[in-house]
Amino acid sequence: MVRKRRKSGRRGSSRKEPAAETSQAAPSPAPDVPAAGLSRRKLWIAATITGMIIAAAGFGFHFHANSWSALKPQASSVAAFVGSETCAGCHKAEAKLWGVSQHKAGMQHATDKTVLGNFNDSSFDYYGVHSRFFRKNGKFLVETDGTDGKLAFFEVKYTFGIDPLQQYLVEFPDGRLQALPLAWDSRPQERGGQRWFHLYPDDAVKHDHVLHWTKLNQNWNFMCAECHSTGVTKNYDANTDRFATSWAEISVGCETCHGQGSGHAAWARDQRSWWPLGKGEDSSKGLLVRFDERRNVTWPIDPQTGVVRRSVAPAILRKEVETCGLCHARRASFHEDWVPGQWLSQTHVVEAIARDTYHADGQIRDVEEPYNYTPFKQSKMFAAGVTCSDCHDPHSSKLRVSGEGACLQCHAADKYADARHRHHASADRPPTCISCHMQARTYMVVDPRHDHSFRVPRPDLAAGLGTPNACNGCHSDKSPQWAATAVEEWFGPKREGFQVYAAAFHAARTDQADAAALLGVVARDQNAPAVARASALRELTSRVSPANIELARTGLADPDPMVRIGALDMLENLQAGRIWPLVSPLLADPVRGVRIRAASLLAADASVHHALGLTLTRLKRSDEALIEFRRGAELEPSDARYQYVYAVALHSSGQRDEAMTVLKEGLKSHPGNREILLALVSFSRMAGNATDALGYAEQLAAITPDDQSLAALIQELRRQTTKP
Repeated sequence: MVRKRRKSGRRGSSRKEPAAETSQAAPSPAPDVPAAGLSRRKLWIAATITGMIIAAAGFGFHFHANSWSALKPQASSVAAFVGSETCAGCHKAEAKLWGVSQHKAGMQHATDKTVLGNFNDSSFDYYGVHSRFFRKNGKFLVETDGTDGKLAFFEVKYTFGIDPLQQYLVEFPDGRLQALPLAWDSRPQERGGQRWFHLYPDDAVKHDHVLHWTKLNQNWNFMCAECHSTGVTKNYDANTDRFATSWAEISVGCETCHGQGSGHAAWARDQRSWWPLGKGEDSSKGLLVRFDERRNVTWPIDPQTGVVRRSVAPAILRKEVETCGLCHARRASFHEDWVPGQWLSQTHVVEAIARDTYHADGQIRDVEEPYNYTPFKQSKMFAAGVTCSDCHDPHSSKLRVSGEGACLQCHAADKYADARHRHHASADRPPTCISCHMQARTYMVVDPRHDHSFRVPRPDLAAGLGTPNACNGCHSDKSPQWAATAVEEWFGPKREGFQVYAAAFHAARTDQADAAALLGVVARDQNAPAVARASALRELTSRVSPANIELARTGLADPDPMVRIGALDMLENLQAGRIWPLVSPLLADPVRGVRIRAASLLAADASVHHALGLTLTRLKRSDEALIEFRRGAELEPSDARYQYVYAVALHSSGQRDEAMTVLKEGLKSHPGNREILLALVSFSRMAGNATDALGYAEQLAAITPDDQSLAALIQELRRQTTKP
């Protein structure tokens, strides 16, 4: 059951709504949810902290918490959601724009007003499944194939989106909401709309298919809720395999982007600081983030180029882009405590230029929707300081100026809207800025999305690498070489544009001999987009060598967390002994995603296993500790300390023979090691073997000849061995 959270001091209704006529249990997703008690994940965190101490002592690494304070996310636990209605009380103009936006209709209760689809006993056939849409007793019902492939009745409880399509959600008894694959085409009839269609029209998605609507990939709680509602908490119980997902607001409201608003509401009430001491002015106005990146910024036009230039250099952390990226990026969440305006990598694993999602030149593929965070971060616009709200009104979600007028805000019309630039004066429908520089790909059958990498058309790359290009998108009857020749005649031979890494990624994907060298050029190019440098470092994972290891070292210090994560990825196959000094400093990185990636790499390093063993020992979980001590000793046999501690742990658990074996092997590798010799003396005496104890004690005396207590022990052992 989806429940509303407490809002404006009133408790949300907990009344259970009527279930569908027939309901079937949905399959079980397996989100990464920590178990109750002191989990192994928490132990790894403890071990990592211990490992950091080891690193500080062994490698001279020093970290001062205050040095990162300006970059750390502000604690959001003190703030609470107040709802968009509260915000609208003061921000009426913004609320009016938001009220008619697609964000406002991201998710809604299924009612006569919100449901757009035809539920007047209409039907749809799909690979032998005859589905029916009808109403009964005021409910919206669908008869379609369930988890077992048999027809059953399901109640539509919620709508999902409005344009150009609307999906519908079915609630299951275990708290899951599943998205039906049968969607309503909400476009006008003259554009092919006002019909039911299947989201996978060319594939027979049966009940046992991974993409069937009852499976994990179509689960709202796990896959969709974060971006269609505000303040979502999944509340998955691994013990009962149930969801009790809650939200602060059913759709995408003000606080989705601005964060919990209680602090700002309090500031607005008294116009004084909302801090506990009540002293001084609060420049933040109680907001978790202030989107002030465009404030006092001008864009004067360069008469020579016809292009504007930002009057102020953009910040490394682009608050708007990271905030929009929460829902406009391909990413996977690992933490629910997202704070707007902070790096998306604080709470999500963000996809860079992945092979399955992007072509070698960074263009989006048709298969998987990449959203526009990564494409935009590849663009020259992003590098120049353009941010989302320069083109889009953030409250209505519409362009500030329709069509290519948005482009001509910054690109002089007399130069770029002229036939001398476009070279298509005789065309019946001349191409626009958008058709040439923002190619569209269609997803979910009817939803075209424009590539926000704003690239120069490169038919020459298409001819050499097989990448798509805008020219042949229209001139499909011509070859890429034909288009490349025409472009060269118009603009000359040098027209690379901003994204110049296609050859490097193509070489990597086709395993060419020069791949490492080409990727290295991209990785060290500070003018290249950070997301491209991150991707180049990731591609070097299988190509690490003494010649390029410095690239990783440089990447680990990059101000962009995606580059730091890419550098960590590059080191994945490095030997454990070499990885610790490079990676361990990032265990204290200000971005959580970087820290997690660093910890995951060091999880196979000996010091972390050893540290975990110490933690388990303190918790009196000796059997588990032994496993970690053994792993540490195996991974780093050159460290005598690990052999010694493992042997002591074995002896303490009663495995005395095994302990002696470990110590003797350790002594072979580390002759003269004081700790190992002391343990051999002690354990031999405890076993009643004075002869062996004497031999080890004499070896130890050769190292520490001035140890009087040791000399006394040797005399005692000699008396014991000479007795008749």
